[in-house]
Amino acid sequence: MNPFEFRKVVYAYYKKYKRELPWRRNINPYRILVSEIMLQQTQVSRVVPKYKEFLKSFPTFKALAVVPLRDVVRVWQGLGYNRRAIALHRIARIVMDQYHGKLPRTPEALLELPGIGPATAASIAAFAFNIPTVFIETNIRSVFIHFFFKGQDKFARGRDKISDSDIYPLVEKTLDRKNPREWYYALMDYGVMLKTSQENPSRRSKHYTKQSRFRGSHRELRGKILKALISSPFSEKQIITETGRNTQDVRRALDDLREEGFITKKRITFYLQ
Repeated sequence: MNPFEFRKVVYAYYKKYKRELPWRRNINPYRILVSEIMLQQTQVSRVVPKYKEFLKSFPTFKALAVVPLRDVVRVWQGLGYNRRAIALHRIARIVMDQYHGKLPRTPEALLELPGIGPATAASIAAFAFNIPTVFIETNIRSVFIHFFFKGQDKFARGRDKISDSDIYPLVEKTLDRKNPREWYYALMDYGVMLKTSQENPSRRSKHYTKQSRFRGSHRELRGKILKALISSPFSEKQIITETGRNTQDVRRALDDLREEGFITKKRITFYLQ
C-alpha cells in the first residue's frame, strides 16, 4: 500500500468516527503538555476526568508553578504513576523561570524538561505546534503492524517480533507533513478501533509488555504513602500501620519518595513537600 492510499483509508475512518477529546478541542500548549504527561501509561477513559479536574485547579503554567507540590499530588490522586505529577510541577517552574511562561516548541528543547522522553517530546511538538515530528506510541504501532507487517507482506520476513526500528521509517514516509496533528489523531483513533475489533496487533511488537500487577506492588505502596501524607504528616511507624505493609517495604518506598523529591523528613516525621 502506498502512502497516499494508506492515508486515505485512515482519514476516511477518522472523518466518520473520530473521538471528541477535551485536549483536541482546545489546542493550547499547556493543556497539550498536561494531557500528554497524563496519557503516559494510562488509558484515555481514566485521564479525561482527571484532566478536567487538574485544569480547573491549575489552569496555567503560572497557577501550577506557584503552588506547593502537595497540592499537585492531592489533585493527581487516583491517576497513578505519581512521578508524573512532580515532573509537571517542575516543568511549570522551569517554563516560568526560563521560558517566560511559554512552552518551548522544538523536540530538542522539550526533551530537556523533566519526565519527557523522545516520543513525548515529539508528540507534544506535533499536537501543540503542528510540527511534523515522527514518533511511535501504542495505537500508532498497532496501525502500522496491521497494514504493513502481515504474514504475506515483504516487510514481515516471517518474524513475529516487530521492532519499532522497522516501523519508524514507515511513520516518517507516510506522515502528513501539512497537518501532522490531525494525522496523528487519525492514526491513534484507528489504532483504538483495531484493538477493540480484533486481537491487538501490538502483541506482535518486540516492545509489547503486559502491565505488571498493581495490587500489592511497590507502586501501590508508594501511592498509599502519598495519599496518607496528604491528610497529615506521619511517622514511619504510623505509615506501616496505615499501609499494612512490612517495615522493609515501607522504608524502601520512603527512601524512593525522598530521593525523588516527593517527601521530606523532620526528626521522625514525614511530610509531603
